[in-house]
Amino acid sequence: MAASHVLVTGGAGFIGSHTVDRLLDDGHRVTVLDDFSQGSRLNLATRLGLPELVVIAGDVAEPLAPTLAGAVARLGPIERVVHLAAQTSVTRSFEAPLADLRVNAGGTLQVLEYAREHGVRAVAFASSAAVYGDATELPVREDFVPAPLSPYGVHKLASEQYLQSWSAVHGVSTTPLRFFNVYGPRQDPGSPYSGVISLFFARAFANAPLNVDGDGSQTRDMVYVSDVVDAVTRAVFRDDGRGEPINVGTGGQVTVAELARLVVSFAKSNSVITHGPARTGSIVHSRAAVERARELLGFVAQIRVAAGLERTAAWFAAERANTLA
Repeated sequence: MAASHVLVTGGAGFIGSHTVDRLLDDGHRVTVLDDFSQGSRLNLATRLGLPELVVIAGDVAEPLAPTLAGAVARLGPIERVVHLAAQTSVTRSFEAPLADLRVNAGGTLQVLEYAREHGVRAVAFASSAAVYGDATELPVREDFVPAPLSPYGVHKLASEQYLQSWSAVHGVSTTPLRFFNVYGPRQDPGSPYSGVISLFFARAFANAPLNVDGDGSQTRDMVYVSDVVDAVTRAVFRDDGRGEPINVGTGGQVTVAELARLVVSFAKSNSVITHGPARTGSIVHSRAAVERARELLGFVAQIRVAAGLERTAAWFAAERANTLA
């Protein structure tokens, strides 16, 4: 594919920084827009200073043209957008639904308006399996009627519908990607927005108890971050997207209790596993149907849970060694 200038909102975050790495490795020019409320410059440390990379501290929910003007002057017009910037905590969306609306739905509208006004060819958007709610049939297919349980899920669904509208009315190629449970290196266990795997590993390496919400029988489709980046990059270089949502998962599932046991094993930990109350708004069972991703993106997840957890354990061990050195 021809080299492009790609904007990555949320590009200093967990998934975003891995996406930036892939795009730069593939020869593209990249602008990162991040407010650093969840992301970190440390995630981009090996890339800072490259002439092909511009990093901007900014708010995705504000008009983007003034913020991006310097990057456009340096790297040329933005041709494609990976929109990952978001408030990602379901719990936080209940506590502050208006703030969630501003960032998650409002930020998507700012991205789409910039795309419309500046001739951006394609937008790939990080949606979520949260739009499905607690599905009663598995695997969860994209044509199921959405039933989000949280403001976070509602706002992700609204963003998908904005993408569909901008494709139909304004001709912008858009692809919403419904991420299932993403895990891997750089997921910050100290963040209130962090996923269960990073929290479990942080506790396991400290030989502290691992707390499982409820009885642990809830299931998740855990997808490794390199697989997610593969789906994202395929989507953003797709020019015929019409806003149809695409699941990004493995098509498999594992219980949270089993995840806790595997993490303890890979961390070689003495941690005990405890149980607390179920989390408000949490989905009980989740597993992605993956046929549409294969058909439209040519995407099939490659990393099995055990292999992904082993890689993640190695990263956490290295980070811990560096901290203690």
